[in-house]
Amino acid sequence: MEMIEQNSLFIPLENEQVLHLRHIFNPKKKGDAVFLLHGAVENGKIFYTESNKGFAPFLAEQGYQCFVADLRGRGQSLPKISSSSYYGQTEAILEDIPTMLNFIKAQTGHFPKFWVAHSWGGVLLNSFLARYPEHIQYVSACGYFGTKRSLFNNHPSKLLQANLIWYTLAPLLSKRKGYLDARKLKWGSDNETVKSHYQSMQWAKKKPWVDSDDGFDYASAIENLELPPILHIAGAKDKALAQPVDIKAFINESGKGVQELRVYGKKHGHKIDYDHINMLTSRHAHNDQFKELIEWFALYRV
Repeated sequence: MEMIEQNSLFIPLENEQVLHLRHIFNPKKKGDAVFLLHGAVENGKIFYTESNKGFAPFLAEQGYQCFVADLRGRGQSLPKISSSSYYGQTEAILEDIPTMLNFIKAQTGHFPKFWVAHSWGGVLLNSFLARYPEHIQYVSACGYFGTKRSLFNNHPSKLLQANLIWYTLAPLLSKRKGYLDARKLKWGSDNETVKSHYQSMQWAKKKPWVDSDDGFDYASAIENLELPPILHIAGAKDKALAQPVDIKAFINESGKGVQELRVYGKKHGHKIDYDHINMLTSRHAHNDQFKELIEWFALYRV
């Protein structure tokens, strides 16, 4: 196994806020940079452990240098989300993501050539590209794990996790406490602000892809854009949060360009039926979706 190193990089924002990037790399092979973005009620740890397990260390073994994001208030970004945290996904798109990308360019000399997202992170990245289409030229290819915007499936687990928990209970509890304490509720690995929960909930409900702050119409802006090639990864056991029907709807509304959906499960010749989380955490993923995403990157590596 290659010697993989990790360190934490901190980027100051206004009002004493700090963004965290986890830099994971092979010191002997500092190749192309990869930007990795987590989803809702998550942080960057979905992509790595400190003992070098997970997708980011796997990428580093292949010679990529990874920059794993913690959006504002999540993971090691400070301060932690509290009742006084008033930001949401608009700030993630307009401030957090561009700040981190510019920081990576300053560190490496180039914007990251490859992007990886889990779940809602892919929605934020496509929203960023809709706002800043001039950035498309810097991205060679993307890999999105379980990314959808709106939920179209009607599986019983979706009705529980989305309709009951995310749309009904979560707004009540977040209003009472001043933020969504998803960690304590065991609904996720990190918390959400009232605003970030509200904004993501509206889009998941099949509401228009429009920013609730300034009315920016992402759907119209991205309609005729040719995005970087995106490999969409679905788990055969991911019944609630990203079924193929949900991912296909996101593909259809995400402009032009090469986009491919692959489902990972026993029926398709894989070791296990992957779900929304273990598509990134299972040890079997190395020989399935991890390997195929590396091959996808190689197709577009310049």
